[in-house]
Amino acid sequence: MPWRRWGPYLSERAWATVREDYSPFGQAWEFFPHEHARSRVYRWNEDGLGGLCDDRQVLCFALALWNGRDPILKERIFGLTGNEGNHGEDAKEYWFYLDSTPTHSWMRWRYLYAQDAFPYAELVSENRRRSRKDPEFELLDTGIFESGRYWEITADYAKAAADDILIRITARNAGPDRAELDVLPTLWFRNTWAWGDDDRAPLIRAADTGLLAEHWDLGPMSLVSDGTPEMLFCHNETNTERLWGIPGRSRFPKDGINDHVVSGASTVNPERQGTKAAFHSHVAVDAGAQTTIRLRLSALGSRVGSDFDTMLDQRRGEADEFYADLTPPGTPSDEALVLRQAMAGMLWSKQFYNFSVQRWLQGDPAGPKPPPERLSGRNSAWQHVDNRDVISMPDKWEYPWYAAWDLAFHCVALARVDPEFAKSQLLLLCREWYMHPNGQLPAYEWAFGDVNPPVHAWAALRVFEIDGSRDYEFLGRVFHKLLLNFTWWVNRKDSKGNNVFQGGFLGLDNIGLFDRSSLPVSGHLEQSDGTAWMAMYCQNMLELSLLLAQHDRTYEDLAVKFFEHFALIASALNSQGLWNEEDGFYYDVLHLADGSMQPLRALSMVGLVPLFAVTTLGPETMARLPEFARRADWFTTHRSEAMGVIEHMRNESHAGWRMLSIVSPERLRRILVRVLDPDRFLSPYGVRALSRWHRDHPLEVDVGGYTARLVYEPAESSTGLFGGNSNWRGPIWMPVNYLLVEVLRVYHRYLGPEFTVECPTGSGRALNLDEVADEISRRLIAIFVDTDGSRPVFGTYKRFQMDPSWHDLIPFHEYFNGETGAGIGAAHQTGWTGLVGDLLIRLNRRSGPTRAASQDGDMTP
Repeated sequence: MPWRRWGPYLSERAWATVREDYSPFGQAWEFFPHEHARSRVYRWNEDGLGGLCDDRQVLCFALALWNGRDPILKERIFGLTGNEGNHGEDAKEYWFYLDSTPTHSWMRWRYLYAQDAFPYAELVSENRRRSRKDPEFELLDTGIFESGRYWEITADYAKAAADDILIRITARNAGPDRAELDVLPTLWFRNTWAWGDDDRAPLIRAADTGLLAEHWDLGPMSLVSDGTPEMLFCHNETNTERLWGIPGRSRFPKDGINDHVVSGASTVNPERQGTKAAFHSHVAVDAGAQTTIRLRLSALGSRVGSDFDTMLDQRRGEADEFYADLTPPGTPSDEALVLRQAMAGMLWSKQFYNFSVQRWLQGDPAGPKPPPERLSGRNSAWQHVDNRDVISMPDKWEYPWYAAWDLAFHCVALARVDPEFAKSQLLLLCREWYMHPNGQLPAYEWAFGDVNPPVHAWAALRVFEIDGSRDYEFLGRVFHKLLLNFTWWVNRKDSKGNNVFQGGFLGLDNIGLFDRSSLPVSGHLEQSDGTAWMAMYCQNMLELSLLLAQHDRTYEDLAVKFFEHFALIASALNSQGLWNEEDGFYYDVLHLADGSMQPLRALSMVGLVPLFAVTTLGPETMARLPEFARRADWFTTHRSEAMGVIEHMRNESHAGWRMLSIVSPERLRRILVRVLDPDRFLSPYGVRALSRWHRDHPLEVDVGGYTARLVYEPAESSTGLFGGNSNWRGPIWMPVNYLLVEVLRVYHRYLGPEFTVECPTGSGRALNLDEVADEISRRLIAIFVDTDGSRPVFGTYKRFQMDPSWHDLIPFHEYFNGETGAGIGAAHQTGWTGLVGDLLIRLNRRSGPTRAASQDGDMTP
């Protein structure tokens, strides 16, 4: 759509990614380091500060800054690679996505830039010195902000029309003294001409009004400024002389503007043309004051214009109206702030993703032949992947690539602000240039062949419901694609054909005693979570087919298939040793080569995933679909597998209802005793991924001479499993907490208000399951909300807690400390952590007017 043609589709990091790695053995972090990024051209995509580009990333715009002390321009976010950080990859800067509308007609971004020299070397050396048992060394820990000497840089974007973008850059001197700053708004073309496919090079040249960018496909675009800044030009070409000591393609390469500004080198083109250009303004600002630079990027060649500020105010006012309509009446103002920034982060985290695996493996015509090891290395079985799309990213710095199960959760949150984009994303990952011919969905760029939990069908249902339960065409398209994926799961992940599934790590990284994708002994691992995810997948496909059957009765046959398949999987999980009656919990079971079995008695999220496989069928659904009802009744009556996993409500208040669940009401009650125990799973900020009981009672298992140990760790991980940059051994993770909240409401729909549990365990307070879901929601929301002047997400950092200029800049981390709620991992994984926005909407709606009744067969109350 034209109004979405331009957006924040520019990554914050393109260096040290798989796409840019042409090493023989997949050493992505070392092959293209940050030190190369300013001088070396990217093959597949671009990066920048607070930038935007068109939806094919032909032309890019971003900020560059210089405080007069740094050794280089600040053109991109700095951080440590997985091999540099003591807990994996980690950005070491402070930037925030403060606002955006779905079409990006209005956006706001903020960056906090120290006035003293940026401590690049200290951040690398100190984190390298620290062990996994130490906390990460962050930018605030260096003391660089202690004096308050920093710049607050705010970029506002407003669209006057689809191809007419107003840009306002505001630099506030937060320090106590007058300070100087170089501001370089930069325009450049992604290099598409140096690889041997198409040697046509576009051009940016000086024009009467500013910079004119000319491209044969995109058309002309101009960038103008309201001042008289100096115009600097170079070429988006690699500085091979600096990197490797050999002559390059241009005398004025990619880092030409950097070298000219920082050291006065004659590295900008005096002919005032190239494929990269910047306006250069040197400003001096008094303490506490600010300066503003106004720009216009337009296909119309428009000047900045007298209507500039009026248009910005109008677009911001429209954004205010949009979020006022989204926010339920009566929502506390601080919760409304959290909701708006959560959704802004979701919308800013879109990225143009460009990657052809076949071309990457085989090399470019103009490039050197890749080493032969690559042809049998990473992603070599995924040569059909050919991606050139705008995609919702988990995080545009630490995870600047799509991930299958992350994306499903993103879409649920995005559906609140942009349901059409959410639906297009779910369909995109199922398209033939993403999905493997065998039906597998690509997991993530580092290893497309890894296995993520199959939550796409669940996400499709939630997006359909949030969008008003009308778009049956979308449901049909995604359902048929997911039939292929479901078949892949059944054929590839049920090794014994007994309806008990493996799957490997399943996105839970280091939650187990060892890498569940690579066992330390001969045998196989039957997984409570792998099997439960498949049972849930069956239920979601059942629900999809029942919805579609309302318009096409042929789907009734498929509904019967998924109804029966669920019963087989659920009963297998309950009958083949995954449920431990003594402990009242579900565990993985290790099957050894000698035929023996060993339950792995970890009280972890693995044992809670069976709770997720629950749905209800109401009498109206059964009445509408008599053939399905007849077959379901026959199967329930005549097949023993169905007896324990399909319950039929016969009391008058709920007559005719059925509940399909792995977990019976009796087992549910036993599991929830642990889940709601503050000394076990229940944190003040949600449900921990591993029971705190394992802090004092580590689990140790000896398998064939290999001793594995699992201990509760509330924050960073002390193990190197899966790179060590995430931890499932104690912290709080939003996606699984969100699912737990969802399914508790489903159980409540069937069991009713008379089914209560003690919450918290030991409190003497009895709550029904709807109220328990509310309680967990409130605890998750509390991570971000200001209570008595403190936001738990900030942890112990006084600058964020006490400085009014920082206190409302909210990061949405990858996961959270199981004791304090402090943010851990990627600081901008608004992707699935953006689900807190949906929780805020739903909880505040529940406090308002009576909600409309939902469809009786649907997972959502």
